[in-house]
Amino acid sequence: MTNTPETKEDVQDAMKDIFGPIFEAMLQGEMNAHLGYQSNNHDYKETQNRRNGYGNKTLKTTYGEIPINVPRDREATFEPQAIPKRTKDVSGIEDKVLSMYAKGMSQRDIADTIEDIYGFNISAETVSEITDSVIAEVEEWQNRPLKKFYTFMFVDCMYVSIKKEYDTKNYAVYTILGYDVNGCKDILGIWLNETESKHNWMQIFDELKTRGVEDVLFISMDGVSGLEEGAKAIFKNVVVQRCIVHLIRNSIKYVPSKSYKAFTSQLKKVYGAPSLKAAEAEFEKFKQTWSEYPGAVDVWVRNWKHVEQLFNYGSAVRKVMYTTNAIESVNSSFRKVTKRGSFPNENALFKLLYLRVTELYKKWKDRPVGNWALVRNQLAMNPEMQSRVALYENL
Repeated sequence: MTNTPETKEDVQDAMKDIFGPIFEAMLQGEMNAHLGYQSNNHDYKETQNRRNGYGNKTLKTTYGEIPINVPRDREATFEPQAIPKRTKDVSGIEDKVLSMYAKGMSQRDIADTIEDIYGFNISAETVSEITDSVIAEVEEWQNRPLKKFYTFMFVDCMYVSIKKEYDTKNYAVYTILGYDVNGCKDILGIWLNETESKHNWMQIFDELKTRGVEDVLFISMDGVSGLEEGAKAIFKNVVVQRCIVHLIRNSIKYVPSKSYKAFTSQLKKVYGAPSLKAAEAEFEKFKQTWSEYPGAVDVWVRNWKHVEQLFNYGSAVRKVMYTTNAIESVNSSFRKVTKRGSFPNENALFKLLYLRVTELYKKWKDRPVGNWALVRNQLAMNPEMQSRVALYENL
């Protein structure tokens, strides 16, 4: 297996070496099917048509121009399908391997699929070399400059197994999703560490600032100890919101399963109330009704400020900020492709997650999240928020 390319130029040269033989093998497979026999087959043949050397063709690919030899037949009836005559741009074909990898297919499954579709063999090692081509791109993406301002950020962790020497360890994958001033989504980065901690999150927030982020209105997160203070140390004016869904999960641990439905229904009347006054009234009822489960009630007493501050904003803003569902949806997409088992190294994980990110970008299409116009109008009703939005709106 070749060494991992370090620069874009190295990547382009390596991919030319890989894809040139692949394209030629595709065409040879099609010629075999067209004539009905393999090259160098000396048995009786039902057709008088024979191979007739090669023509030269230069293909345009994502990695630059690649010269290939195209097989010809004497009767000039060969019409290749993989690379049709007069077709020179084949960048779509090479992307198929990366797309299959992004959808969670193993290298061996991709090799088998390529053989089923195109009729030629490609080793799992070659698939690995093809997917390694994005490593330099991953590093560039991870270090790219970010926008100066984000209305919302959502932070979350998931765990993935990576093989380390003779052991397999669970690593924390940190992900941050941002909404810009126009309500468009962007994954600001993916980070890897052995544990989730306030210190690691602090380093990540500091990196975001180094990459250009100056201000954030809201950060929604779960309950890592010290994380709120850490976020405010980097972005001093940010509103840190504990995820209400996480608080619900924490509190029902203290409630019998038969009471879950009644418990969560009454809680929804609290955080879903139309005003703070109504929420406070519902909260008093909630505490009285569930007083026999002090552990469950205490979760909400200790975090009441995170419910209370929701009502500083309109209902559309509250709906966005009160849960980390947006980032959990991203992690759910990641889990679909990481569930197949342990990864041999960090690069294997990063390239897969990055390719998955590119799939999400295609799905999002730079469109604002739903009801963004209403969110934007409700932010404008808060003078302090509106002044911060206006400062960055036209940048």
